[in-house]
Order: sequence, then structure tokens, then C-alpha cells
Amino acid sequence: MNKKPYFGRLITAMVTFFHEDGYLNADGTAEFASWLLDHGSDAILVSGTSGEAPTMTYAEKEELFTKVIAKVNGRGPVIVGTGSNNTADVLEMNKLAEKVGADGVLVVGPYYNKPSQEGFYRHFKTIADQTRLPIVIYNVPGRTGSNIQPATIARLARDCKNIVAIKEAAGNVAQTAELYRLVPEDFSIYSGDDGLILPFMSVGAVGLISVLSNVNGQLLQDLMQSYERGDVQRARDLNKIMVPQARSMFLVSNPIPIKEAVTKMTPFDAGVYRLPLCPMTDEEREKVTRAWKESGLLK
Repeated sequence: MNKKPYFGRLITAMVTFFHEDGYLNADGTAEFASWLLDHGSDAILVSGTSGEAPTMTYAEKEELFTKVIAKVNGRGPVIVGTGSNNTADVLEMNKLAEKVGADGVLVVGPYYNKPSQEGFYRHFKTIADQTRLPIVIYNVPGRTGSNIQPATIARLARDCKNIVAIKEAAGNVAQTAELYRLVPEDFSIYSGDDGLILPFMSVGAVGLISVLSNVNGQLLQDLMQSYERGDVQRARDLNKIMVPQARSMFLVSNPIPIKEAVTKMTPFDAGVYRLPLCPMTDEEREKVTRAWKESGLLK
């Protein structure tokens, strides 16, 4: 039987560092991954949305995965983002993930081409059949344009033993409750939204794949541990602090605010963005900085 939560309770969807000239800063990113494991994170997700994965080449991902895995050195699982809207591309990326020694892969629902539920099933079934690595399905309709239904996830979880978890980011508590009702007992449901972790846990989620934990993982860890211990009042009180902090990271498209926050609030310099992402305007920065201060993130 799978352990649950499969990859620990708090997985940080970490940002990727780039040098001022736009080149990948794999060494800096690897140092940051190690730091995150000392600051509340149980596991690391490399090259997800927050990691600007769409703008990185295969060669860059190979360098990044290799360096992060070497630096983390078994202190926590390293999951790598290998998703694409082309099934054949995912198979290639998963071979890379196996080669570099990743502990698991995050595979997003195909974006832009809007498959049917049967199409989703066949996409993930084909991927699961061709890798030995544990797979986390990532459902994020706001970015992909289509929703993977709980019945489809449950069918995949039953038919594919290495599909072990979902990052559920449809933002829908009722859908998460339905997921919990349908999936096998040992399947891990992770919230893909920081701000919804408490309601999601109340209907069956066991952990969080987080943006905010790039800068404040301990708060999220404490919130979830309190809820698990049955100290619901403390979890509610921590949630009251956390929700405005989480919201502040999404006032502009993710990962724009969180990347700037890492540079301001941790010992690291996350560096520049890659187009089509760009720095905040003065007006946006003023709004985000005010939210950081009001929520207690920035002193």
C-alpha cells in the first residue's frame, strides 16, 4: 500500500533562478531547494508553473534536475514537471526524469488541445504504462482550459498503480469531496491552491503543493499539522494569517510576485524572468508590496 501523503505533506513548487543575462542559474536553484527543506518543505517540485517550465529547454531541464537532485541528496523527494500537451513529449521527458534519478513526475492535463475525458484517460494511461516513476496528475483548468473529472482520475488511479496522487487546482471544494469519495484509499489528494488547503483537508486532501512555501513554508506546515492533530481552532487561526499571504502572491500572474518575494524575503536572489513573463509595473509592485506588508510577510 502507498504511504499517504505519498510525497509528504508540503511540497514546494519552487521558482527557477536565472542570471541577469537570462541564462539558467542551476547551482543557485539547487542551493535554494536545499534551503526549502530546512524551512518547512517535505519535498520539492522542480520545473512546474512556478518554475517557468514552459520557457526552459530540454538541456536546461536536464542540468537543473541533475543539480537539484545532487544537492538535495535524498533529504526529501524531488518531483520534476514533465507535462506537455503532446503525449509523445511527456514520454521523452519521463525518460529524462528516470535517467537523472527523480523521485516522481508531475504531469499537467494537456492544455490548449482540450481532450475529452477519454482522451485524458488515454494520455495518462499511456504515460503511466511507459514509466516506472510515481506520477502526480496536475488538474488546473484555469491554465489548461479543461477540467479532468473526478471519475476520470479515479479510473486512472485504479488502472495505473504508479498514478499515486493529484495536484487538484480546480479551486472547487465539492469536486475535491467527490474525488475523495471515488479514488482508492491510498491515493493522495494535494491541494494546488494555498488558500484552499484548510477546506480541502476537511473533505479529504492530505497535503499541499504550494507557491507561498517558497518564502513561508513553516506556516503552511504548522497549519496542516494542527489540522491533522485535531487542533482545528489553531488551524483556523493560522489559516487567517496564511490566506492574505497566499492571495498576495496571485495579485499578478504566478510566479511573478513569488519570484520577487524570494529575492526580498530569503537569503537568495532569484534573478530575472523569461519572456513572456516580465517584472511588475510600479503600480503592480506597489499593490503587491502593500499586501505583503499588511499580511505580515514583509517587515
